[in-house]
Amino acid sequence: MSDQSFLHWPFFEDRHRALAAQAEDWARAHLGGLDHGDADATCRDLVAALGQAGFLQHTGAEDGRLDVRSLCLMREVLARHDGLADFAFAMQGLGTGAASLFGTAEQKARWLPETRAGRVIAAFALTEPHSGSDVANSSLSAVADGDDYVLNGEKTWISNGGIAGLYTLFARTGEGPGAKGLSCFLITPDMAGFEVAERLDTIAPHPLARLRLVDLRVPKSAMIGAPGQGFAIAMSVLDVFRATVAAAALGFARRALDEALDRVTTRRIGGAPLIDLQMVQGHIANMALDVDASALLVYRAAWAKDSGAARVTREAAMAKLFATDQAQQVIDCAVQLHGGDGVRSGETVERLYREIRALRIYEGASDVQRVVIARQTLAAYQGG
Repeated sequence: MSDQSFLHWPFFEDRHRALAAQAEDWARAHLGGLDHGDADATCRDLVAALGQAGFLQHTGAEDGRLDVRSLCLMREVLARHDGLADFAFAMQGLGTGAASLFGTAEQKARWLPETRAGRVIAAFALTEPHSGSDVANSSLSAVADGDDYVLNGEKTWISNGGIAGLYTLFARTGEGPGAKGLSCFLITPDMAGFEVAERLDTIAPHPLARLRLVDLRVPKSAMIGAPGQGFAIAMSVLDVFRATVAAAALGFARRALDEALDRVTTRRIGGAPLIDLQMVQGHIANMALDVDASALLVYRAAWAKDSGAARVTREAAMAKLFATDQAQQVIDCAVQLHGGDGVRSGETVERLYREIRALRIYEGASDVQRVVIARQTLAAYQGG
């Protein structure tokens, strides 16, 4: 079993330790041998099961206060057991994050009970074909027409695209140039003009799609926040959920370390276990160091947000950059220690190798996080 000593760090309260134990017990009972061949069906089942177990209650908040430590702990535990389970949980939070943080009482009452119960699958539609990391240049348009907005354009790489019943979507309403002209809307796939233009396949199966909106009419009451506040809303949501991406990477890394430890203590070479080789001990030491350093950054960011910080942009960016990049190295080392078995399809470390790569890209690629950290550091220096 993975190291649990971190749960006694001062970042956590007893309720967090209880949640981690409950999630671990549930994951052990429900996540063995999941079928990833039909990612759509498995995600639907996982969302329903997570809702029935009560874990999705942590993904939405009527008072606008998400417990980021709970979100991170859930993602770490689920990712350690199954990447698709982590995905299913995470998207319920990301997909309703804007409503939790900025929605009206009516919007929260309409949607949060549904998503937290697992009856409605949520999605976060931000990325566009020509403006991935450059959110300020999003071009999907929303033109006011009476009591409605009319939306036209495309979104791509949308997680849960094609199976979601609720999309938090960002569109250009034009109050100003760049970031100043975006707004946030809640839309549903039954609206006329909504189309799943393409399903997207990746190295680790997840429900992903390119969406096309053609003269889709949405009432003004479906806007979250005020016109022109979409960019600020998106960044605030990512402030929270970037730390949880880091937690998922941490879960993958912990599993890889566990698998590596099992391998090197049972596999023998020259009549002795692999762990007796000093070089192998060096690899294990590096992996353990990366795991603990990542955990410190992840839970510092989560604790800071839960402690009342308005923004944790720098802390969340550091956590995501370090935890995802180092998890890639930890998993690569685990594959290497497994030898030929490490690249055999169906092996745990082979699955982890495919799962981790996307985390260094989505919700802000690693190099984007470096830019964020540099700008935040410079601003703090000049302000001080």
